[in-house]
Amino acid sequence: MAHVRRPIFLILALISCLAVARAQNATFDEDAGIVSVEGDSATSDVQPTAADSGDNAWLLTSSALVLLMTAPGLALFYCGLVRKKNVLAVMMQCVFLMGLMTVVWATYGYTLAFGGDPQADPDHFHPYIGNTDYLFMGALHQGSESKGVQPYYNESSRQVIYPMTGTVPTLTHMLFHGMLFIITPALICGAFAERMKFSAMALFMILWGTLVYCPLCHWVWDNGPLSFDNQQGWFRSLDFAGGTVVHVSAGVSALVCALVLGKRLGYGSEPMPPHNLTYTVVGAALLWVGWFGFNAGRAGAANNLAASVFTATHFAAAAGALAWTLVEWITRGKPTVLGACTGAVSGLVCVTPASGYVQPMPALLVGALGSVACYFAVTQLKPRLGYDDTLDVFGVHGIGGTLGVLLTGLFATKAIKGGTEALGLFENGKLFGAQIGAVAVTWAYAAVVTFILLKLLDWMMGLRVTQQQELQGLDLTQHGEEGYIYI
Repeated sequence: MAHVRRPIFLILALISCLAVARAQNATFDEDAGIVSVEGDSATSDVQPTAADSGDNAWLLTSSALVLLMTAPGLALFYCGLVRKKNVLAVMMQCVFLMGLMTVVWATYGYTLAFGGDPQADPDHFHPYIGNTDYLFMGALHQGSESKGVQPYYNESSRQVIYPMTGTVPTLTHMLFHGMLFIITPALICGAFAERMKFSAMALFMILWGTLVYCPLCHWVWDNGPLSFDNQQGWFRSLDFAGGTVVHVSAGVSALVCALVLGKRLGYGSEPMPPHNLTYTVVGAALLWVGWFGFNAGRAGAANNLAASVFTATHFAAAAGALAWTLVEWITRGKPTVLGACTGAVSGLVCVTPASGYVQPMPALLVGALGSVACYFAVTQLKPRLGYDDTLDVFGVHGIGGTLGVLLTGLFATKAIKGGTEALGLFENGKLFGAQIGAVAVTWAYAAVVTFILLKLLDWMMGLRVTQQQELQGLDLTQHGEEGYIYI
């Protein structure tokens, strides 16, 4: 196993060191203004243009909120649902991915997702994957025409140059989307909790982020073939904050993981109750709050749209919590705190693609419908099909994300998005068909690539821990620690 891991981490370390060394050519002046680059930045006088302080502050705050969704939010939500012998293993996956995926994003992930500008430089724009403009944070293009992320010193104008994306530094744009890049693979971990090797998980997430997330992100959010702004694309779909990019891709990949790895020992024949629902409640509350940054941060500015998205997000979460609780109360006789928490998350998942395109009142319906659909996916579909998705990643994110994308095709309105084109089916728009197409493409692409990656890794190093290790628990066997030590 060691001969597989060491080269991987040595390569990552080398890439990081090269990027840091190359970046030293850039000079930083904390008193300099934030400027945008126009024309040839190496030879032209560049006039300082400050970023919008409100927009920048909101997007940085949103970035922090999304990071908190991974840990402690998702870490607590997940660890409370597993057995106590695996609590640290689940938390470790979330915390470790915060570091690992950040390095991947900084070195090459961001450029694969957002490299290239079809308007400014159409000859170097690739519709299916980003170019090398932002490789190593743009260090290879330091001082060139808006192809970097890091600030640099312009000798001609004697100014510190901050490349800009809209009204904020490209650094801020990169950070925000980097937080989405972190939490998406962390979501998948819930599907194979309690049985996957930590080493296999780490390598799988590097490959998955590179080959699944980055291309999908480019297709949807960077004028790729699933972008609404791409008139020549496959489907002119809308996904405001990650219905396809985050939730459908993670949910479908989670289902494939559950099927390829197989069931946990004793699944279906012995009880496996959550070991600490208190953690789960706290985690769900943090996810609810963090989701305001997740969705409203995608507005890219502290503007009217951000207020609408913020409201729609909260309404959907509230409706989701209420709907799950009521359905559970009716069908099972008692409402549960786990049901309320899962319902809120389901509503949030479902409204994610729609939040920037629907009015706040329809968002209530989106959240409620998403919650009910996820409830039946978890309580009816999963037992009937017999797969062991440990923490119901597919049932919540796969089903909720899919429904959210489709409901966007019904409720999206130009009253929120702007423009003159009719959008949703309820305003006689043509969006619904494109939403179906985008879902189909995402399902197929995520499933096929995930399956290939898992089979490859299983052949190389094995995916599952041994039966003895699984029985003993991953806390001790994978990390040499225990979550609870009683003296």
